[in-house]
Amino acid sequence: MLENNIYHIYNRGNNKEIIFFEERNYQFFLQRFRYYLDDLVKVYAYCLMPNHFHVLLKVKKYSEPHSLKSTNNELNPLENAFKRFFMSYSKSINKAYNRTGSLFQKRFQRKIILEENYLRNIIAYIHLNPVRSSLVKAAEQWHYSSYKDFFNDQSIELNIDKKRVIDWFGNKQSFFDFHKLYRDFQKERDFLFNER
Repeated sequence: MLENNIYHIYNRGNNKEIIFFEERNYQFFLQRFRYYLDDLVKVYAYCLMPNHFHVLLKVKKYSEPHSLKSTNNELNPLENAFKRFFMSYSKSINKAYNRTGSLFQKRFQRKIILEENYLRNIIAYIHLNPVRSSLVKAAEQWHYSSYKDFFNDQSIELNIDKKRVIDWFGNKQSFFDFHKLYRDFQKERDFLFNER
């Protein structure tokens, strides 16, 4: 992952199994994320689902030149932080629920986001994941995403760069309107595909 680039990162449970067994697991995941990654990334959006997660983030720029480059098969600081974060969460879950083996399917996936239009779409996609999965009827009802943070002055679990996100949409009302339009489009698309 390169400095100053924005990535959509995601992963799911091994064999599509649950990775969050109860509410405290969601909180612990976010606490561990902050502990290991707060200094290295800036978060724009996230959503934690029972068996997977999504995070939209930007890799921060560092004062040391080439500080995020790997050398001689060694992990760079960001790769190492992600590895330690996932290991910490997985080991804690395995211990708490008397399970063994890999919690996550494989190494987390990442997709670089280069276009601002796609950026707005991926933010809405992330926030509306619980609605699309029929876990809630509206994004604001899901407790484990950054969408709820946009109703408050302060971010609740992670330090979301809300100002930057709102700037991408123009203003706060446009942010909410875009999510509604995106959801309406999803409903229509799902309806058309289900009719075939």
